[in-house]
Amino acid sequence: MKTLVCEAPGNFVYQDSDMPSLTENHTILKIRNIGICGTDLHAFEGKQPFFNYPRILGHELAGEIAATDAAGFSVGDAVTFLPYFNCGHCIACRKGKTNCCTRMQVFGVHIDGGMSEYVSIPSDKLVHSEGLTYEQLALVEPLAIGAHAIQRAGVSAEDTVLVMGAGPIGLGVMEFARIAGARVIALDINENRLKFCEEKIRVPHCIHGLTQNVSEELATITDGDMPTVVIDATGNLKAINTGFQYISHGGKYVLVGLQGGEISFIHPEFHKREATLMSSRNAVRSDFEYVIECIKNGWIDPGNYITHRVGFDEVKTDFESWLDPATGVIKAMVSLQ
Repeated sequence: MKTLVCEAPGNFVYQDSDMPSLTENHTILKIRNIGICGTDLHAFEGKQPFFNYPRILGHELAGEIAATDAAGFSVGDAVTFLPYFNCGHCIACRKGKTNCCTRMQVFGVHIDGGMSEYVSIPSDKLVHSEGLTYEQLALVEPLAIGAHAIQRAGVSAEDTVLVMGAGPIGLGVMEFARIAGARVIALDINENRLKFCEEKIRVPHCIHGLTQNVSEELATITDGDMPTVVIDATGNLKAINTGFQYISHGGKYVLVGLQGGEISFIHPEFHKREATLMSSRNAVRSDFEYVIECIKNGWIDPGNYITHRVGFDEVKTDFESWLDPATGVIKAMVSLQ
């Protein structure tokens, strides 16, 4: 079978690999679609923290069951799965926080992933399609990260939510903040992505971080209160540090984006707000199920995100172009059908 390996930053190689064998409590999937995410792009650039090479990328996946021993699943079923392989025994797992297991192995990040014709995964990670298409299923995982961040922050209709970063993860955060009834504000430095926010996901307030005074705009939108929830989805150190300025008194700051440096803020400013700082990592099964429910009910259209479609044989050639914002890429979708 064909596999695409990132041997080193900037270097993809197609290889012939052995087919996986069916083992106990595992399922073999024929991969049908792969979504390309920021983690994949950062890994290709050599900018992903805690990353080793060579690595098979790919964790936004949809597939067809080729072989399984899983109860409730059959050969031919369309599925996605949770790509977060947790130990089941650590303190986080015992508390049901499987998304932040102390021994976490994320498929396509810490271990080899899904840029391959077939993969073997633990059967307990399978998620039924519930009638979704393969492309929709491949987008459940990144949307679940947004859903988890909103759930973690406890967002409600009383909140004004500022989302910094209008990439695929940030857009998903905006969607689920909107579904929760909150007023949503998008902040980015890419005019095309802000336009996407306005036209495709109906964000009522968009701020350009380079051409507008962000603090003044936020104060105007919120009548001086400032956002009750600020969520970073940039993974940019400067943006993260600046975000502390935007939190309302009594507000929350949620870090979804990841970078490798040290964050800093002025303690008295943070303290006087009695602000809450938290991170949001990955997602749990209930987030996946909620995303699927929202798609089925028409509350969110994952097809809006797909701007580029390629076959598996084209990934090596086209991948580097997706690093350039000028291409207008939101989500590249790879097909193995």
